[in-house]
Amino acid sequence: MGPSAVADGGPIFIDLRSQPADIGRARRQDPSPGVPTGRATPISLHRITLLPGDGIGPEVAEIVVKILAAAGTTIEWERHLAGSAALGACGEPLPPPVVESIRRNRVALKGPITTPVGEGFQSINVRLRQGLDLYANLRPVKNLPGIQARFGNVDLIVIRENTEDLYSGLEHEVVPGVVESLKVITERASTRIARFAFEFARRENRRKITAVHKANIMKLSDGLFLDCFRRVALDYPEIESEDKIVDNACMQLVMKPQQYDVLLLENLYGDIVSDLAAGLVGGLGVVPGANLGDEYAIFEAVHGSAPDIAGRKIANPTAMLLSALLMLKYLNEQQAADAILRALEKVLIDGRVLTPDLGGSATTIEFAEAIIAAL
Repeated sequence: MGPSAVADGGPIFIDLRSQPADIGRARRQDPSPGVPTGRATPISLHRITLLPGDGIGPEVAEIVVKILAAAGTTIEWERHLAGSAALGACGEPLPPPVVESIRRNRVALKGPITTPVGEGFQSINVRLRQGLDLYANLRPVKNLPGIQARFGNVDLIVIRENTEDLYSGLEHEVVPGVVESLKVITERASTRIARFAFEFARRENRRKITAVHKANIMKLSDGLFLDCFRRVALDYPEIESEDKIVDNACMQLVMKPQQYDVLLLENLYGDIVSDLAAGLVGGLGVVPGANLGDEYAIFEAVHGSAPDIAGRKIANPTAMLLSALLMLKYLNEQQAADAILRALEKVLIDGRVLTPDLGGSATTIEFAEAIIAAL
C-alpha cells in the first residue's frame, strides 16, 4: 500500500435531493414567527424517525442530536428501539411501530444495530432495505482533514444494489450437510440501480462509473447485471463507463484508489468493497452511509455496535454525524450541514480534542462539545 497521508479537506457531501419521485421528504411544518433558530436558519420543522441502535448507538445518537440542535436545525425526533434492544423490550427485533414511523416520516437516522452471526434474527438492516424498497446504498468515501489514512486524495462513491443478490435470504438444506443459497439478480433491479448511478453521476459532475462484477464465472447472474449496466450507459454518453472483475477491482483499489470515481456493485460485492474503501481513508468510523428509495430514506452509521466500549463514553460519533449531514442536505438544510462540517473539520485539524480511535484521549461528550464550540 501507499504511504500514510494526511487527508485532504473539502466537502464530502452530495446532492441527494433530486432522486426519482422526489423521494423521502420528511413531513415539514413552517416554524412559528419569532422562534429562535440558532446559528443556521432552518427551512422548516422536520419530523424524523430516530433508531439509536445497539451498543454505542444510543451514545453517539444523542450526541448527534445535540450537535444538530446546536446548529439551529428544528427536528422533532420519533425515537424507536430496533435490534437487540427491541428484542429484549418488545420480543421483536423490528417492532411494527418502527416501520410505521419510517413510512409516516419518510426519513430516518439509524445507529448501528447488532446482527447475530450464524443464528438468531434476520439482519434488521436487510429487512428495512427490502421492506421499504431502499434499493440504493450510497457510501461517499473521501479523506477528512487531519485524519491519518493510507492514501490521500481519495474521493470516490460506492453505489450498491440493496435489495437482492445473495441477501435475498433464500437458503435451504438440500440434504444433511449440504446447504444451498440462491443468488437472485433481476433485470428490473439491475437496470434501476444502474440508472440511479448514472443520474447521480450526471448531477454531481462525476466523470466515470465502474461496474464491478464476476461475470467471467457467473455468466448468467452477473452477466445480466453487466448487460443492464451497459445498456443504461448508452443513454449517458458524456459519462465514461467501464467494468472490472471484482477481484481485480479490489487489488486496484488498494494500489491506486484515485483511479476510481463511482463504483457500482451488486449487493454482496458492494457490502465488501464499501468497507474496503472506507479503510483507505481511516475506517468505518469516518464515513457516512445512506439507503435511498423512491419513497423513503434511511441514513446510518455503517460501523458496528462496538459492545466492548459501550458505556465507556469514548465512542467516536463522526460516522453518524456525517450520515446526519447527508440527511440534512437531503432535507435542503444545506446551511446547517455546511456549518457542522466546517466545525468538525476545525476540530479534526486542531487535533487537541479527539476520541481514542482518532489518536486522542477525549470523551465522546468532550469531542461533541468541541464541535459545538467551533460552530
